[in-house]
Amino acid sequence: MTQLGKFEKYLIEEFYDDFRSGDMSHKTFTRRVAFIMGSMTAAAAAMTLVGCTPDEVPQTTDPMPTPSPTSEAARTGTATTAVPNAKSPLSVPEGAAGLTTATVTFPANGTEISAYLARPEGSQKGPGVLICHENRGLTPHIQDVARRFAKEGYAALALDLLSREGGTANMDPDAVPGALTQAGAQRHVADFKAAFEYVNGQDFVEEGRIAMVGFCFGGGITWQASTVIQGLKATSAFYGPAPDLAKVPTIKPAVLGVYAENDARITGAMPQLQAALDASTVKHQLKVYPGVDHAFHNDTGERYVEAQATAAWNDTLTWFKDNV
Repeated sequence: MTQLGKFEKYLIEEFYDDFRSGDMSHKTFTRRVAFIMGSMTAAAAAMTLVGCTPDEVPQTTDPMPTPSPTSEAARTGTATTAVPNAKSPLSVPEGAAGLTTATVTFPANGTEISAYLARPEGSQKGPGVLICHENRGLTPHIQDVARRFAKEGYAALALDLLSREGGTANMDPDAVPGALTQAGAQRHVADFKAAFEYVNGQDFVEEGRIAMVGFCFGGGITWQASTVIQGLKATSAFYGPAPDLAKVPTIKPAVLGVYAENDARITGAMPQLQAALDASTVKHQLKVYPGVDHAFHNDTGERYVEAQATAAWNDTLTWFKDNV
């Protein structure tokens, strides 16, 4: 019987929902599951497990899809100061006055990790925030989120968790989720631990005042990091899978959980996390935003809802202000 890990299950169910709703083609769904599972036999079993009908499941003799390298220009369109398809009034273009941005690298577990850094201009010290991207990797949208934090006074570092694989921009988008799951959550958390040390050592960051935020897959990594990176002051996890409940008492930062009312897969498991947090000494708040579905904050996607995305953003800023 096929066994799915936490993040494999999370992603495959998310893609299944996208396929069922018509937001993802059958070809793309099959490709992504195949890359996650590593073989067509395992992909067929996983697709059956999440509810696919026999005629929707690939033949185990079908060839594995071949990743097609893609350039950043192909992924994002021609160079522009705006984010493609951005709808949020909070969006901050590249080159915005008062901000400085750069691609930086820092050491992590014997390699160099690439990240996008956005911060206020000048040498005045301020708080820092680590940003964990969705299952799509480090995209222009996540870079935009970093600039939004920079506009609020943070030194915002958005990691590319696929730096070892050559970087998100050089990968087949369908292969990105599989590469992230195969790398494993422990590697990603370790990279954020290294990122914490990097940011904490910068002369424009007030030592110790560091938060973390993540979205979807990145929300799950943020929950995992909250049980490991003891120096974090606060975290905000947008609709990500919960940490192991046994590890909840080890959480040190003040944790905010952002949930969507219509996101049954993730929000349905929230009461157990709420109970575990209530039984601990962890400062916490779990909030369900009404009338929205998974990924409602991403303004480049179809599920974006401006009112609730703005509310969740403002709640995150308030949480960080109070705890960082």
